[in-house]
Amino acid sequence: MSNNFFEKWVELDLNPIISFSSTGKMLYSNQEAQFLLSRISQKEIFELAVEYAPKNFGAETTYIDLHMKNYIFYAITVSYENEEAINIKLYKSTMVKKESKLNTKNSDIVNVFTLVDLSISAMKSKSDIKVIKNYDPSIPDFKLNAKEFIKILNSSLECFNTSSIITTTIMLKIGEYIKIEKKKYSLISIEVSSKDLADYSNFKYEDNSSYFILTKDKSKIAIDLPLIL
Repeated sequence: MSNNFFEKWVELDLNPIISFSSTGKMLYSNQEAQFLLSRISQKEIFELAVEYAPKNFGAETTYIDLHMKNYIFYAITVSYENEEAINIKLYKSTMVKKESKLNTKNSDIVNVFTLVDLSISAMKSKSDIKVIKNYDPSIPDFKLNAKEFIKILNSSLECFNTSSIITTTIMLKIGEYIKIEKKKYSLISIEVSSKDLADYSNFKYEDNSSYFILTKDKSKIAIDLPLIL
């Protein structure tokens, strides 16, 4: 088989695959790794590679229970053939955290774009923040607890009220799903991000209500929702 075939095979792998130089510079990442690196720093992944690297040249697979943001990994393979590059593959669990704990009560079929735009309009009426919208128009209306969603989205936007520019993204998460009551659903992610740091000093969210899967980074908040039609 040609090298081109294997390159395409690696690129389509649903598990993150990354190559680093000996100094931690990223040399290659497949498509799935790029999704991972949007939430987890390159430095953190490189440190994992070094930690789980075999003592001698070659490859070694370690079975672990590793939780990083919304991700759960059950194994990690690290390989290197010389001192110039080190490769890491993380094996994703088929479920994300809190897989069956989401509360879907009081949900109605709604248009998520309309809800997000309402929250943005309310925020812009109080400030001069520029908002860049990055929406996937193919996402259909789906079941959502609109009241709770707007509450958490408004709180998320307020964390960036000192930023000059923010980006709101609505996208389907490729290769990730959640199981609720033995049924499998894709995940829709609503992200609010900025080049500036978020201010979480007044941010409040009761995780035990479990209407969403919430992830907070230094300059980004992601709200993940099951795509229930």
